[in-house]
Amino acid sequence: MFEVLQCLFISNPPPGKFVGAVENAVRILHHLAHSNASYGVASIARETRLNVSTTFNILRTLWKEGLVVFDPETKTYRLGLGVLTLSVPLLGTNQAGLLHPELERLSHEHNALIGLWKITPNDRIILVDRIVSENVVRIDMRLGSRLPAFAGAVGRCIAATRNLSKEKLRQRFNMLRWQSPPTFKQYAEDVRTAARRGYAFDFGQLFRGLDIAASVIRDHNREAQFGISGIAIAGQLSRAELTCLAEAISETTGRISNTIYGRALAHVADCSPATAIGGQDRTRRPGVRKTKKL
Repeated sequence: MFEVLQCLFISNPPPGKFVGAVENAVRILHHLAHSNASYGVASIARETRLNVSTTFNILRTLWKEGLVVFDPETKTYRLGLGVLTLSVPLLGTNQAGLLHPELERLSHEHNALIGLWKITPNDRIILVDRIVSENVVRIDMRLGSRLPAFAGAVGRCIAATRNLSKEKLRQRFNMLRWQSPPTFKQYAEDVRTAARRGYAFDFGQLFRGLDIAASVIRDHNREAQFGISGIAIAGQLSRAELTCLAEAISETTGRISNTIYGRALAHVADCSPATAIGGQDRTRRPGVRKTKKL
């Protein structure tokens, strides 16, 4: 399933200058999109922390383009139907295709292979997309690769959404094959931790020599639909970097869950040393056996 590849390191070019006016307009649209009410200029400026005159000018421009609606009686603004014209081309797009840019971003920012897994009705996960980071040594895996739904880091996250009894979870665990198997006690604890934190790890248990972090995209019924995993050769990323990767994946899956399925599940990523595996916080991270401090 996995292949180790070697290539020349290609550094990503630094990002160009961002346009502040566009960022402010997007901030206003996000604010209006997450509310069913109409707001006046002063209220919008206060909530978005923008200058009132700047907010007024942006709203006038958005109104001109049909992206917001202005009520002359109440002097308030709300989101307009013009926003739908921007999203219509995406309505028939494959969901995996829509998520591809997010996989690219995660891969480039964290120097890891990022995989997108589709969860099937017969409890398998299928690799439907993947981005390989441009590292000196990297791994790759074939599209269409299949795994049991409860295996690995993605599997721990899926199990965390099922709310199974201990005995049923044990039955599912006994059906799994690992190259370096965890005990059921370790696995069950990892599942509980994944339910609390929104992400899970697998350190060389599913496949020897690979460190994996993952989270899942859930629909409005709280059921996992996709899994996103970050995979690196063991030791290539520090435990602190793996924690940051896991939290970034969790934040991304939460945002996607909210965007596609209308379910807010985002987890705030905190990559400070105190929260990293092996840092000052001694709380056991999912899937991690005792290790020396980094």
